[in-house]
Amino acid sequence: MKLGLGLGYLGAGFAANGLELAREADRLGYDVCWAAESHGSDAATVLAWVAAHTEQIGIGSSVFQIPGRTPAMTAMTAVTLDTLSGGRFRLGLGVSGPRVSEGWHGVPWAKPLERARDYVSVVRTALRQEPLPCNGEPLRLSLSPVQQRIPVYLAAIGPRSLALAGEIADGWLASFFSPEHAGILFGDIEAGRARRPAMTDGGADPAPDSFDVVSMTPLVVGDDVAACADAVRWYATVYLGGMGGADSNYYNQLACRMGFTTASEVQRRYLAGDLSGAAAAVPVEFIDATSLLGPVPRVAARMKEFAAAGVTTLTVSPFGGGAARRKAMLAAALTAKTLAGL
Repeated sequence: MKLGLGLGYLGAGFAANGLELAREADRLGYDVCWAAESHGSDAATVLAWVAAHTEQIGIGSSVFQIPGRTPAMTAMTAVTLDTLSGGRFRLGLGVSGPRVSEGWHGVPWAKPLERARDYVSVVRTALRQEPLPCNGEPLRLSLSPVQQRIPVYLAAIGPRSLALAGEIADGWLASFFSPEHAGILFGDIEAGRARRPAMTDGGADPAPDSFDVVSMTPLVVGDDVAACADAVRWYATVYLGGMGGADSNYYNQLACRMGFTTASEVQRRYLAGDLSGAAAAVPVEFIDATSLLGPVPRVAARMKEFAAAGVTTLTVSPFGGGAARRKAMLAAALTAKTLAGL
């Protein structure tokens, strides 16, 4: 199992000192650094910034929003980042949610998974430098990627999106992954993988025997597990309570599928404006199940459980403190990985 670094968004915590963290992760030998986007900072600019100041660490989008770019524009961005980074780029895509798709990008939310399937197909066609199926004069991408094929990841939470990731992607970007509840997710992934097409054209389709499971996981190293959990509480509250509307919060639905039914109370309080009540309603057991918390030996034990559950790239986001403390947590995670024998 490899280690990755998740920076999140500019202005939302992690990326405030993200370059320092990325350079430290690069020095420590981390495999990849991911940057996200919602309706604030864009991921492409942050990744270019990271690539320019690091040497070996991979860079990945977690995610580029499908409603926010045409597939041709995404292919252009991907090939540019791959070229500038010397072949280090990984393309993570996601359909986002109805609030961002319609309220920010002005793109109707109807049939998001069909859109994702078509989108990935067009991106891959462009990256192979084949002409795109447009109405005007056919054009080809005029810049070749450094990699033979840029890997494509899908962020997925619901059953149908998980199956789609298993079918068409090279990897899955998983949020709020819990080893104890992995079975309810991997069943859908495997159903999709059973439908994966054979590679017949030198890279059009995902490799049949390769699939990278990337868990985006909060990390807080400290002696007091409860205090560590509290450092993650607001993050969990925002996702369980405020992502999407009452009927379209996929993170909340995932928590309920995992058995944390009080997530519905978190959402009710959050949408009613009771933010402190919503935070108090987040079960500490949910935070612990989906994070790495506590002393290094406890983190090491949890890492072994993530690896046994099928995670191949454990991407950690250090919570709490300034740059020095977060860099120390990156080193502690590497120590924990060694202690776990991974």
